[in-house]
Amino acid sequence: MYQILITLNKKITIITALMLVIFFSSAPLMAQDVEEDDKFSMTVTLNSDVFFGFYPFFAGSYAVSDNVDFTFYGILWSGGTGGGWGNWTEFGGGVGISAGNLYINPQIGLLSGSLTSGLGTPVLGEGIVPNLTVILDNGPAEGELYAGYYLGLDHGNPVTNNYLHWWLSGGYKLGKIVSVGLHYEHLRFAGGQNQETDSSSDLYMAVGPYIKFADPNGGAFAKFITGGDLRSDEEVAKSGVEQPSFFKLTVGYGF
Repeated sequence: MYQILITLNKKITIITALMLVIFFSSAPLMAQDVEEDDKFSMTVTLNSDVFFGFYPFFAGSYAVSDNVDFTFYGILWSGGTGGGWGNWTEFGGGVGISAGNLYINPQIGLLSGSLTSGLGTPVLGEGIVPNLTVILDNGPAEGELYAGYYLGLDHGNPVTNNYLHWWLSGGYKLGKIVSVGLHYEHLRFAGGQNQETDSSSDLYMAVGPYIKFADPNGGAFAKFITGGDLRSDEEVAKSGVEQPSFFKLTVGYGF
């Protein structure tokens, strides 16, 4: 037990150090002053989808220059399916970079719970999530790419679980408040420590339309996504997850 605690403390220290490096590495990039009132922003959303159930999400940023932000985020997966994964929680931070019509945001998150560690008992720092979000805002055109790799850490259980979760969406603003588009989303079990070589499988792979309503001045918004399953019958059988249709509802507010 003592050895496990030492190992856990080392892992948490390394992860914390990585997050601090990400934050302080952005400091030399301060090139121009930004108005203090405009430096901090935050978005809070309530989400519900057919796989994870209900989960709140928040994302914030603090500008360190005109084009560079320190960012942070959190997901309370515990509201839905994650409640059975040791009150599963994700929290992290990174750097946001504005590059023309693109906003590029690499981050690293810390997982706490029991899903990726395979331990069965919730623990702090059970895994990490290197992730990337890229947002396109080009007049009437809009788009988003997200990719996150959920890497389980060894907390004493010989078997850990890894996952790849990513999506790509693109659409067009039809007017001041409405936009429509197409959304593709993929969740894959990607093996892990001491897993069988061919254990990887697609838990869902969906594509379909979305519709979004948003305040043109910022603030409130709502988005509904739906789609059908692209997996083969063999892949469905291998994953053990029946997912004939996909749907996700998000309502949020940006401050």
